[in-house]
Amino acid sequence: MPSKKLKIQIMSPNLLESDYVVLGDQLIKQWRIPVHHRMQLVFGSLRQTVRVVPLSKFDGIRISQQLAAQMGVQPRASLRLTYRPHSTTLQFGPLLGVLISKDYPDSPERPFGPITMFCKELVNACQLQGVYVYFFTTDQIGANSSSVSAWVYGDGWKKSQVPAADVFYNRLTSRKLENKPSVQHFLKEVKSRYGSHFFNEKFLDKTEVFDALSRDPSISKYLPESYAFQGLQTLKAMCAKHPVVFLKPIKGSLGKGIIRVSRLEGGAFQTQTAQVGGTRRQAYPSLAKLYTSLSGKMKATRYQIQQGLSLIEADRRPIDFRALVQKNLSGNWNVTSIVARTAGGHHFVSNLARGGSLSTVKEAVFKSSLPTNLKGKIPLKLRKAALYIADAVDHQIPAHFGELGIDLAVDNTGHIWLLEVNSKPSKNDNTPIGVGKIRPSVKQVVEYTRYLSGF
Repeated sequence: MPSKKLKIQIMSPNLLESDYVVLGDQLIKQWRIPVHHRMQLVFGSLRQTVRVVPLSKFDGIRISQQLAAQMGVQPRASLRLTYRPHSTTLQFGPLLGVLISKDYPDSPERPFGPITMFCKELVNACQLQGVYVYFFTTDQIGANSSSVSAWVYGDGWKKSQVPAADVFYNRLTSRKLENKPSVQHFLKEVKSRYGSHFFNEKFLDKTEVFDALSRDPSISKYLPESYAFQGLQTLKAMCAKHPVVFLKPIKGSLGKGIIRVSRLEGGAFQTQTAQVGGTRRQAYPSLAKLYTSLSGKMKATRYQIQQGLSLIEADRRPIDFRALVQKNLSGNWNVTSIVARTAGGHHFVSNLARGGSLSTVKEAVFKSSLPTNLKGKIPLKLRKAALYIADAVDHQIPAHFGELGIDLAVDNTGHIWLLEVNSKPSKNDNTPIGVGKIRPSVKQVVEYTRYLSGF
């Protein structure tokens, strides 16, 4: 049965009883919905017995204030409706719950800090497609998984009690929060009790990704040599093979803590460490001395050691690429965008937090040191690599992802390499958009929600 987007009208108690729903007679005839008979209304985890009343020349849904309160919906909301005749069920939705790290109840204009603009953009995208969205933190998860105290948007942001959603979108930015027993229990409960879908359900770490992808022969050509760092012997073995290696924190992001190790003339070695103001260089007469210097840091943080690559450069600054890959209305991976990132002066990592700059793929490749005959092939090669890698993540890692940030590099021969896969691409307010405009990346989240929920 198809779904139809309809506007909700909330009626005062003296005009409509709590267990009645008013629909247009045309829709009732088209879908053959029985009138004045008991049937089940479903909205997320909410199950309610109702009777349908027809109204001529009407194209919306009327519900009582009491039912609206149970659903947690605001006036003038638009929802999709479908009728399931085999179970005599009216299903409203889809209901999307977004799990976020922090809220700021004392800042009603910016209740989610730096991701408030993204959240409002998501609300707008949901309204256009008839999806109802709410936002909640781990502190708002209670003992009962059937409902959540969450933020919704009506005339401004407000708190409302809402049912557990059809689809949950994990936007937690902290591994500690994600691993809280209450969060993991909630995740299992909503999946098993209500059939909820939970996507981007966990962080990825570098060792897990490279170990998993190495099992897929079709992906091996994109993988630089990479291992969990085990100590001095691993460092010696990798430095004997490669003139440059990178040590990357397994759970790091934004280029934090990355160490570049390179061989100098005469058998010495140099480390370069990414810092806020630039790059810190240190020379060592041997790998043993270098390892001794780093060993304290290595005890506190687990590292991945990775083959260094000869990346294409512009003005002697390395370039890499971030592909945002998302699932669409058909449930398939789709490349939403690819941007080029050029490292800032005095930096060897390209992250914006380290002074890097963004440009289009074509601009960066045109300015790069790549041979002219290879430049035109790079955009398509990047797109293909991103899709192959996303598909391999799905098949090799037992978790549900709806979007991935895939960091890719191009070497001086035009070969594509995988640098990193991130299951929580940033949503901070650093992308200027026009008022009321909705980015493709936000629209795609809503479309995948509809796919998962059957709407």
